[in-house]
Amino acid sequence: MTIRSPVLFVSHGSPMFAVEPGLAGKHLAELGRELTRPDAIVILSPHWMTRGDIRVTASAAPPTIHDFGGFPDALYRIQYPAPGAPALAARIVDMLQAGGWQSRLDAERGLDHGAWVPLLYLAPDADIPVIQVSMPAALDTHQAWKLGQALKPLRDMNVLIVASGSLTHNLYEFRGATPHGAQYVKDFAAWTAKTLVSGDLHALLDYRQYAPSAERAHPTDEHFMPLFIALGAAGEQYETRVIEGGVEYGVLAMDSYLFT
Repeated sequence: MTIRSPVLFVSHGSPMFAVEPGLAGKHLAELGRELTRPDAIVILSPHWMTRGDIRVTASAAPPTIHDFGGFPDALYRIQYPAPGAPALAARIVDMLQAGGWQSRLDAERGLDHGAWVPLLYLAPDADIPVIQVSMPAALDTHQAWKLGQALKPLRDMNVLIVASGSLTHNLYEFRGATPHGAQYVKDFAAWTAKTLVSGDLHALLDYRQYAPSAERAHPTDEHFMPLFIALGAAGEQYETRVIEGGVEYGVLAMDSYLFT
């Protein structure tokens, strides 16, 4: 009997998450040690969004991209030298095209910080092949869910799908937030966890109508779209495990979710 791999939505936070693990890093590291070792990891992040074709990394040795500025030098010295998996990347392109998504290989692209930062905790030895798939630049929740569906067959290939985003992402309030977390951030996180655990896909897909302070939690929703990609890959029936991450900088809820 084939054991289906789980799907993970992870809040990747600020680039400083790479050197300040906090509660989220601790719990992701514990989860990485607990999970059955996958043959590969396929990851998506809003820091690689493409128009037209979806692109899939095809390098045998994808470089570590430091796609941020103004941070401490230590961040720019971090490397995540995981191998790629060109043959699997080609299969993913075929899989996406079969699902109606135009896609192609990208032999030059590496892993952005939305990918390698959480992987520092989930797979710290960087010895599991990693492929990154770009996110279409204009996704709504239903389209994101359908994209996840197209990737779902990977779960039967011992591939861990990681959708990396942010549970809340209001950078306009980043500097003025309360040190222990704004109440709206906590309310939005609590609603999301409760709704995921109850399996109310309708409310989730229409979260801007049902979730408290949705517009404030996500003035733009590209960092929330990975959750719906994860849900699509999870399928119609799933169990949710909340990986508590706390709140960083007052506005970044860091919870992650494992779907089995």
